Amino acid sequence: MSEPAVRFEQITKRFPGVQALSDVSLEVAAGACHALCGENGAGKSTLGKILAGIYTPDSGRLDVHGREVRFASPRDALTAGVGMVHQELWFCDNLTVAENLCLGALPSRQGFVARQEMHERAAAMLAEIGTTIDVRRPLHELSIAQQQMVQIAAAVSGGARIIVFDEPSSSLSQAEAERLYALIDRLKQRGVTCIYVSHRMSEIFRLCDSVSVLRDGRHVATRPVDGLSEAELVQLMIGRSLAEYFPPHLNVAAGEELLRVDGLSVPGKFEDVSFSLRAGEVLGLAGLVGAGRSEVAGALFGLEPELRGRVVVRGREVHVRGPGAAIRLGIGLVPEDRKRQGLVLSESGLHNTSLPILERLSRFRWIQSARERALAREYFARLRVRAPGVDTIVAGLSGGNQQKIVLARWLAARSHVLILDEPTRGVDVGAKAEIYRLIRELAGQGRATLLISSDLPELLALSDRLLVMRQGRLVGSLTRAEATEERVLALALGESSGAIAA
Repeated sequence: MSEPAVRFEQITKRFPGVQALSDVSLEVAAGACHALCGENGAGKSTLGKILAGIYTPDSGRLDVHGREVRFASPRDALTAGVGMVHQELWFCDNLTVAENLCLGALPSRQGFVARQEMHERAAAMLAEIGTTIDVRRPLHELSIAQQQMVQIAAAVSGGARIIVFDEPSSSLSQAEAERLYALIDRLKQRGVTCIYVSHRMSEIFRLCDSVSVLRDGRHVATRPVDGLSEAELVQLMIGRSLAEYFPPHLNVAAGEELLRVDGLSVPGKFEDVSFSLRAGEVLGLAGLVGAGRSEVAGALFGLEPELRGRVVVRGREVHVRGPGAAIRLGIGLVPEDRKRQGLVLSESGLHNTSLPILERLSRFRWIQSARERALAREYFARLRVRAPGVDTIVAGLSGGNQQKIVLARWLAARSHVLILDEPTRGVDVGAKAEIYRLIRELAGQGRATLLISSDLPELLALSDRLLVMRQGRLVGSLTRAEATEERVLALALGESSGAIAA
């Protein structure tokens, strides 16, 4: 039997208040694609970051290609041939794409950066993974999906023989994800070992040779993917059977019109968007990454000062001049990038939950701490936030638990119009099922939801109606009965047309 590429032996890692890993032992075969699965907080990303030199274990042994290693930094890991593609983006927003890609080895001439050579090198790195981006653009101008592709290019072009992919497709469109899958197939053909952290069942069964399951920081099982069913894998991950992800659809008549937009436009981002949203309705918004869906969400939340068109909330025309105005109108936004747009990472779960309703929790301008704490505890329990307590700093929580806190904020604010932009991005199967049930529960309570997701089965299962955007315009409207993956993709790609009656 050949020597494994990676061997973890009794790896243990603890953070303040959290036992992240406990005596984890497993092996990864050379040249294979090996999945790491488990619920949020199970320890998958922590194990990957130990291999990539970001964390050091408290105890245990790590072998790479038969040799014991102890990385003190990501540079040590990269020198040993280990790279990582992170779930959350690790780059310098103020630098260009080329500067970020060449940051570790900037080409120079007589002490000055050789920019033409740097641009050519960066373009070649992107071409290797099958994508084209203007390498002169500042990184912050790119969409989340484009930034993720830049990060993948950096890891692949570094010459690593072992690459950890931590939720790499979480912000990619289906077309971009397919390019990623093809890239991983090519890497395997070249003998590169891939460790793939994902919550998406279809990816694991499409890409991986074997899968290791972690639960509560412990190694539960390692199985070959061949012969393993999705139901068996889910049961290993959550410790109980999960008959189906999606709750039954509620055939409830929509109530009063809570939101209407007519001719909504922001120059250069989207144009002439019109639709209505009623109480108890889940309206899906589909489209490829870059179609303008997130920009529409931001505009409705007051983030676009150049917004044109008409917005009507509960029968009254309004001007949403900022997030404060949106909150007062009963509109809540769960943004696609929770770390940069949805949370104050240095603050506690308590303060993040109560942030938009401090006036309601105050008396004579003094915050009533007992009410604030009781409210946070209520929603932590309701959404099953896994944290030592409401005072835990959110930066130290898993991605899924961070997302639950963003959702808790708008539930606490009693928002009657919820805009959910990729609400299950980076969330495990158990937490996804909870969020799906919550969306249905909120609809049953008469709240209106605008749901944006790149996960088509998710959109189709949860939406009462579906709108499709392409290149900043609405190009189709489908009833629940009319909507299929093929019809939605055809509209999104411009291969057919659909009647717009939003």
